[in-house]
Amino acid sequence: MKILVINSGSSSLKYQLIDMETENVLAKGLCERIGIENSNFIYKANGVTIEKQIDMPSHKVAVKLVLDQLTDPQVGVISSMSEIDGVGHRVVASGEAFKKPTLVTKQAMQLMEEIKDLAPLHNPAAIVGVNACLAQMPDTPMVLVFDTGFHFTMPDYAYMYAVDYKHYEKYKIRRYGAHGTSHKFVAEEAAKYLGKDISQLKIITCHLGNGSSISAVKGGKCIDTSMGFTPLAGVPMGTRSGDIDYAAAEYIARKEGMNVSQMLTYLNKQCGMLGVSGVSSDFRDLTAAAEQGNYRAQLALNMFAYATKKYIGAYAAALNGVDVIVFTAGIGENDNNIRAAALKDMEYLGVKLDPKANNNCPRGTIAEIQAADSAVKVLVIPTNEELVIARETMREANLA
Repeated sequence: MKILVINSGSSSLKYQLIDMETENVLAKGLCERIGIENSNFIYKANGVTIEKQIDMPSHKVAVKLVLDQLTDPQVGVISSMSEIDGVGHRVVASGEAFKKPTLVTKQAMQLMEEIKDLAPLHNPAAIVGVNACLAQMPDTPMVLVFDTGFHFTMPDYAYMYAVDYKHYEKYKIRRYGAHGTSHKFVAEEAAKYLGKDISQLKIITCHLGNGSSISAVKGGKCIDTSMGFTPLAGVPMGTRSGDIDYAAAEYIARKEGMNVSQMLTYLNKQCGMLGVSGVSSDFRDLTAAAEQGNYRAQLALNMFAYATKKYIGAYAAALNGVDVIVFTAGIGENDNNIRAAALKDMEYLGVKLDPKANNNCPRGTIAEIQAADSAVKVLVIPTNEELVIARETMREANLA
């Protein structure tokens, strides 16, 4: 059983082919600069990496290149496209139209068109990716897997905004969250690693990267998450502002002569770590600058860690305690300084970090970094969103 996982961006397409019997990745890669000059194609399989510049005017062409490479007699990993049993497509925003993974049908794609403006940078690209795959593999079952899906277990008082209720009813304005496949994966992996029944655990999952979100998971179900109607809300991120007083945004817009669209671009692309530091959105650059005495770079790092700490504290309250705190994604898995700063002075929660374990955390594997006398487990778990998408694709398409 082999599942192809597709993650389409506006000018990119990431892919993985996974053998579901072993859950091993057979091949993976990236198509970059689709529809732009100097398009780049990357393919990795069996220890071999192929990278080449090749014209990719559309996602349809990119998908064909991927399939040709996967079936190539010399470096391919399958003999024909018939070995691909299903295709899972990552979709960022579902609105309330989709509350679980959904088979690709004509009706489903019509709904996708209706909600594409919920994530204008991501959902239209997902639609293009699905159509490109359908053009090459019309008879292969395909499934839409949504970043928001894991968060639909939130109670109404957690996902509702205090706006006029008619606007919720009319426009479905509410908290949807994001990174759901990641939060689901690491929460389940934490329970498995600890040999515990997830239904008995209270877990706080911290997906910290260029985009960051934190979730409260009780009994395996999300009860709250930091991102909101869009991925703009929550902790400050690489270029996103995170939580902000809306009047402050309006004040800046009025002073700078921005319209609503320009202000949203500003909050999404020019704020966060980049805006505060003036250096970079990359935490490695910020750390290097801070070590050289750059005040604004250090300020940005402090703000990020403090915001993470506040969400952890808030979710411990929402959960009525916490058994496990999980760090994942690029920063969560690799930045020991951020982990330490976020968990500093949390002894009241029973959280104690082991500095040596935290500073020498091995990459690519699950690690415990709490002190021996910590009442709360603290784990670093590599995320695997593609595997979750593949599993959901098998389940929804009845391929198991």
